[in-house]
Formats: sequence, C-alpha cells, structure tokens
Amino acid sequence: MSDNLTKKRLRTSGITVVISLSLVLFMLGALGLLVINANKLSKHFKENVGFQIYLKDTASSAQTDALLQEISNSNYAKSVNLINKEQAAEKLKADLGEDFVSFLGSNPLLNSMEVKLNANFANTDTLQIIEKALLQKSYIKEVVYQKDMINNLNKNTKAIAFFILIFSGALLIVAIALINNTIRLSIYSQRFLIRTMYLVGATRSFISKPFIFKGVRQGIIAGIVASVLLVGLLAISTRFIPDLLQLQDENLLLILFSAIVLVGVIISAFSAMLAVLRFLRLKTSDLYF
Repeated sequence: MSDNLTKKRLRTSGITVVISLSLVLFMLGALGLLVINANKLSKHFKENVGFQIYLKDTASSAQTDALLQEISNSNYAKSVNLINKEQAAEKLKADLGEDFVSFLGSNPLLNSMEVKLNANFANTDTLQIIEKALLQKSYIKEVVYQKDMINNLNKNTKAIAFFILIFSGALLIVAIALINNTIRLSIYSQRFLIRTMYLVGATRSFISKPFIFKGVRQGIIAGIVASVLLVGLLAISTRFIPDLLQLQDENLLLILFSAIVLVGVIISAFSAMLAVLRFLRLKTSDLYF
C-alpha cells in the first residue's frame, strides 16, 4: 500500500514537472516566434522602401534601357519598374478625378523608374551613395526618396530589436530558475533515498544517472508538448491575421521546435544533476528541513 502511494506521488510529481516545463518552454517558444516574425516583418517593411528616378525629356530609349538593365543587375535593387509619362498621367488622373492633361494642354510629367531596395540597403547612408552615383548621369533629373521615413523605420526597428533582446535574456533567466526549482522540488521527496544510496557506497555518478535520464525524458516530452501548443498558437494567429502565413518559414520553424526540445532536455538534465548533488552535500540532519 505504501509502495503504491509512493509510486502515485512520484507519477503525479513527474506530471507536474512536465506541465510546468511545457508552459515555460511554450513561453520561450512564443518569444522565439516573435523574434522570427519580427525579423521577417522588418525585412518586409524595408523591402517596400524605395526611391524614384526621374528622367529628363532628352533621355533616349537606349539610355533608359541601359539604366533599367544596370539597376536590375545591381545588388541593392530588389525590383525596378519603368513608368512612362503616359502611365504616370493616367494614374494621377485616377487619383485626382480630373483630366489635368486636357486642362494644361500637355503632359508635364516625366518618365520615371520606381526602385525597391533589398533590406540590407534600406538606409539613408546607402541611398545617398546610390543617389550621388545616379545623378552623375546627364539624363537623370533627380532621385527622390523619403529620408525621414527611412530613418524612423531603421530607428524603430533597432529599438524593437533591443527590447526583444533584453526581454529574451530576462525570460531565459526566469525560465531556467523556474525549471530548476520545479525539478529540485520533485527530487526533494526522494532525498532520503539519495542519501541512503550514498551511505551504502554508491558513487555520485551512479546515483545521478537515473535522475538525469528522467530529466532528459521529461525535457523531451515537455518540448514536444510546447511545440504542439506553438503550432496551435500559429494556427489561431494566422486565422485572425492571414498575412502572417506569408511570413512563415518551415525550416526556421523546425529549427525553433528542435531548439525548444533541446533547451528542455539540457536544462532539465542539468537541473536534475544539480539537485542530486545538492542533496548529497547536505548533512543527514539537514535533510529533515
């Protein structure tokens, strides 16, 4: 009867540890998802940053085609789109709701190119270098981009990244402390067994092994449970925000889920080893408190 009660308590303690571990790993995983999506979202916004090149009326078709090819082959351009003056006029007429060309008697707009940047080049320093190089061409009238918007985008991105880094570090410390305390409490009920084994001559490594292996099993189970919960969180999130689906990368998600399981295993096994060694160092009289 006593053995059955002890086994039941140990089983309940094990389930409690797995649940606690799962919740902590789920929080870490949710933060990991936030980091992944924040980086992708930042890249998405930066790759929507661009500039316009306005060509002089004297620019020939050959010069225009050569410039288009040059920008397309450059490492800073994600895409480039040629907009002739007729297309620009049609768009402006649609926006204004009036035929300004008929009113003015001619089309005052210029042929232009709209360039979208690769994320790494979306900063004003790089754009100034690109602008200077382009303006050396005699057939380019001006290069236009929103300097303040780009500066604010980069400033906010850096601020968010710094906040996430600090929060991640704090959460990781809290997670390690919670997992360590949970496992130590679960092993606490077996402190007399640990002491008895030590007194009859068992080595520390022999005593520690079963607890470490148990910690590994609990870490694997908790990591899998946390990963399943994260898949559910993703499914719910994409249901309410469909655009999130476009940001997901299956390879990164697999790496994240594997990392969650690995973190669970490492912290659980290490915490179990520390707890056992702690009880081995205690005096017999201290085990009663």
